[in-house]
Amino acid sequence: MIVKQHLIFILYSLCANVFKVAGTKSKAKGSQGQIPITQNVTVVEGGTANMTCRVDYNDNTSLQWSNPAQQTLFFGDKKALRDHRIELVRASSQELTIRIGDVSLSDEGQYTCSLFTMPVKTTKAFLTVLGVPGRPEITGFTKPAMEGDVITLTCTTSGSKPAATIRWFRNDKEVQGAKEVNATGKSFTVRSSLQFQVDRRDNGVAYTCSVEHVSLSNPYMTTEVLEVHYAPHLEITHSLIIPQEGQYFKLECVSKGNPLPEPVLWSKDGGELPDIERMIVEGRELTITTLNKTDNGTYRCEASNHLGTSSAEYVLFVYDPNALGQHGPDHALIGGVVAVVVFITLCLIIVLGRYLARHKGTYLTHEAKGAEDAPDADTAIINAEGNHVHAEEKKEYFI
Repeated sequence: MIVKQHLIFILYSLCANVFKVAGTKSKAKGSQGQIPITQNVTVVEGGTANMTCRVDYNDNTSLQWSNPAQQTLFFGDKKALRDHRIELVRASSQELTIRIGDVSLSDEGQYTCSLFTMPVKTTKAFLTVLGVPGRPEITGFTKPAMEGDVITLTCTTSGSKPAATIRWFRNDKEVQGAKEVNATGKSFTVRSSLQFQVDRRDNGVAYTCSVEHVSLSNPYMTTEVLEVHYAPHLEITHSLIIPQEGQYFKLECVSKGNPLPEPVLWSKDGGELPDIERMIVEGRELTITTLNKTDNGTYRCEASNHLGTSSAEYVLFVYDPNALGQHGPDHALIGGVVAVVVFITLCLIIVLGRYLARHKGTYLTHEAKGAEDAPDADTAIINAEGNHVHAEEKKEYFI
């Protein structure tokens, strides 16, 4: 009997220990699984943010979402704050998801998910709201601008968060502007300015302001085209290089200026055109239908706009085609050049030949000099022959 009671006690103790260990593991598992899990959320202003809180293990304990002001938004599936923008997406023992619509910058901050165990366990999630920049505006354009003026173009965009980036383009080439950033509440106002002196090359140039921001898939752009007024400049072009009697001849007054200078006035030698039947004016062109010697003279065109007056001149000389054919200026010039070249070449050949001949003769004469000092004819012959041998050794040849 005693042995039997002892065995029962041992079995009871073993079972108690087994249940105790199992309970401890279950409690540890529940403690680890009952930690809320959240994620930070980034949303564009005006968009929708989904805030999700999950637990891996829950023993029917409620979940709760609170805003940065610690106001309860939802307790389980029960809505606690009257805000039509906030609605329930999913509520269960392991998840609580809410949706915030039409998000504004004031919604940004740290949200709290709470699990009401003993003690209460909380996890934070930060909601970041991106402020969308407004479309840019360019100010400072004066239409029209005058050549020589100094102007300042300013591009402005507001409402961005973080601060937007502004880039300037002159036609397709980027140019640098001076940037200024000012905070307005939670958003930023950004300005960028360009200052330059206007000249006629800026007329018709497109200046583009581009706004880039993380909230935009494509940059916002605005463009202004600069109009520049400048004084006129005139040039005269002619249809013939060598005008001849009887030919058709045209002069054109090419004018540049803004506004375009007009009308164009033609004159000859300081007075009116003498023969209006042969001298026809059409706009900027002066046409002489049949040239003759009486057309020789200085032709002048003149035009103006509100910034000034400009003129250009052309001296016309009409050639006699018969005289031009007999005494062509081109043939005379070519003949003269050829004669000079031939003369210089001959002079060089003569000088060079005389130099070579004189140098060679002097050299051989000195080699034979030993024969002059001999006392008699026989000795002179011997000395000459000896010197001749040495001369052969020292002789130089010119090719």
